[in-house]
Amino acid sequence: MALFENLSSRLGRIADAMRGKSRVTEKDIKNMMREIRLALLEADVNYRVVKELTDEIGEKALGAEVLESLTPGQQVVKIVHESLIHILGEEEKLAVSPTGFTVFMLYGLQGTGKTTAAAKLGLHLKERGKRPMLVSVDVHRPAAQEQLRVLAEQAGVECYINPEEKSAAVIARQGIERAKYMMCDTLIVDTAGRMTVDDELMRELKEVDDVVKPDERLLIVDAMIGQEAVAIAEAFDRQIGLDGFIMTKLDGDARGGAALSIRRMTGKPIKMVGTGEKLRDLEVFHPDRLASRILGMGDVLTLIEKASDAFDEKQAQKTMDRLKANTFTMQDMLEQLEQIQDMGSMKEMISMIPGMGQRMGNLEVDERGLIRTRAIIQSMTVRERENPKLLNASRRRRIAAGSGMTVQDVNRVVRQYDDMLKLMKQFGMLGGKKGRRKRLPFGSGFGF
Repeated sequence: MALFENLSSRLGRIADAMRGKSRVTEKDIKNMMREIRLALLEADVNYRVVKELTDEIGEKALGAEVLESLTPGQQVVKIVHESLIHILGEEEKLAVSPTGFTVFMLYGLQGTGKTTAAAKLGLHLKERGKRPMLVSVDVHRPAAQEQLRVLAEQAGVECYINPEEKSAAVIARQGIERAKYMMCDTLIVDTAGRMTVDDELMRELKEVDDVVKPDERLLIVDAMIGQEAVAIAEAFDRQIGLDGFIMTKLDGDARGGAALSIRRMTGKPIKMVGTGEKLRDLEVFHPDRLASRILGMGDVLTLIEKASDAFDEKQAQKTMDRLKANTFTMQDMLEQLEQIQDMGSMKEMISMIPGMGQRMGNLEVDERGLIRTRAIIQSMTVRERENPKLLNASRRRRIAAGSGMTVQDVNRVVRQYDDMLKLMKQFGMLGGKKGRRKRLPFGSGFGF
């Protein structure tokens, strides 16, 4: 599900309707405000936030600057965009010490994705030159510590657990000592969750807080719970004191009310957002980019960043060299598909292209198409991947059976390979100088 799909669709249509107007009347503005108000309320945005936002937009849109402008429709869209950014707040980065030891405390109720968020944060920091360690102080939930250990291993970061110890504060102290012994510069503390905020939980969290003295106290918030997120955040802030939020499951939230409400209602910033199930699906929160996506204006910068993270420059150069030598194989195609998958959901990527968000509508993007293609290629022998001309009828029947697909599916993949080869050859001749090509976000390996 695309980010804020329903809200983006409605506001995108409103924005498109206004852009096309060469003259805007007070009646047009009032009609627009009514539609925006309904869209925000349906998205489960807090009523006070809706009123503040629409009042701000209405006041600015009815000004002489808009009504007398040569492009009033565009001016109105600009005002809506700026007002959304204002509600979402300014971008605030994680408080990471460039030279010293940094401690992050992660709080949250059960089911918010807190432990996964800890591993994602660890990987995020690792890929930016830090040496993080994860520590679980959850002494209540069965297998909680083991879950963190497994995720840490997948992320390639250090982890400390002590399943025998029943004191969360003791484990926290041991975690600090272990992190410094291992010469780690960042400690991420995964705390225990509860079904609800209770006194016992808060006492335990305060004990751990006193031990680790965190630089950042971050609440993990499930975007799908809507306005309830505000009440939970306020409860934690009163008792613990928060520095910000990591909002998870934005990829599954078609409404967006939590993200649009929580900063305005609590005064605390959203610092990171989880946009998928993979460990790399954690992004810095950019209010201006989110506002653009909500209005269907795309998010090219995030798309470029995702591509830069997913695509290996050396691999891209290897692909270019093989294209020039006319030796691009099915194995190369497989590697390109795997890198594309690392970028995340295809529908999400398409929605980042300006003008595409609201046009997506009910368009179904076959996310499993890449998986099926990979299965088919992986069912080929090494010789067949290296030389697709060997793929006669009998080999194609064997590959279909081995991958659980049909012969028609295998034929389709072979055609895709041929088409991809032609496209990439053409792409490889563009850009002129070698150095210029290397600056392209998708290298030579974007196969679609």
